[in-house]
Amino acid sequence: MKHDAAWYDAMYNNRAMVPDHAHHFAQWKTASAQVRDQELGFLDIAYGQGPNMGLDVFPPPVAGKSMPVLVFIHGGYWRSLDKSDFSFIAPSFTHQGALVVVVNYALCPQVTIAQICLQMTEALAWVWRNIRQFGGDRDRISVIGHSAGGHLASMMLACQWKQVGADLPADLVKAAMTVSGVHDLRPLLHVDFLENDLRLTPAEALRVSPACMPAPKHGKLYAVAGGEESAEFLRQNQSIRDAWGDKRVPLCAVAPSLHHFNIVEAMAQSGHSLHRVASELVLGE
Repeated sequence: MKHDAAWYDAMYNNRAMVPDHAHHFAQWKTASAQVRDQELGFLDIAYGQGPNMGLDVFPPPVAGKSMPVLVFIHGGYWRSLDKSDFSFIAPSFTHQGALVVVVNYALCPQVTIAQICLQMTEALAWVWRNIRQFGGDRDRISVIGHSAGGHLASMMLACQWKQVGADLPADLVKAAMTVSGVHDLRPLLHVDFLENDLRLTPAEALRVSPACMPAPKHGKLYAVAGGEESAEFLRQNQSIRDAWGDKRVPLCAVAPSLHHFNIVEAMAQSGHSLHRVASELVLGE
């Protein structure tokens, strides 16, 4: 069935679907500033030479050795937001004994989505090579991403790590979780409000769509979306399991009563069922 431009815009304009989205952005920023003020963190560490190639490392209050590592990738349609807006992700995981890394990347249209994917491979390679100096276990790296970050998390699970660096293990990312992710980018070719920033071509949309790739040979992916998200985001969530199968995607779920923005808050809230799922993934419990 063919759809017009208005349909695609309605399906993919999450801010329009959530009228109080600005409140959520402000809440994230305030909570994240408090975390950086109150929690131990190693901020703005460069993982590469390009624009926005920095990350923050948040260790547990009582640091140990060989701690599991969670790498969080923010969303924003690859064109907005910053790692500093998402420090609030860290405490609910660090207080469970995980080491949290929140990464940044350059934004479209300064770069393309394909270039962002390459930046993320550099970030994960840096984590594997360097995280032991912070007490992290480089053999227990998980990635969680929200929205565009969910796309990037899926791409990191599918990455051919030996092509990134001969020293890297093929299964560098042991597990990933995509929260309200986009896994087939071809529909975004029809979304007018994204066109000028993303500058997607049909060839690139296909090339950077995890749902159009073979299932990874290693690891597992959890895919979740909010029950109040658009039909397209629910389809996108299902699409990655359809493409990779339930062996590689053992969890594909819809979280009731959550929309595109409060779902990331729920994931970071101790005691919430979505946080328990994320913790299971990260801690291996």
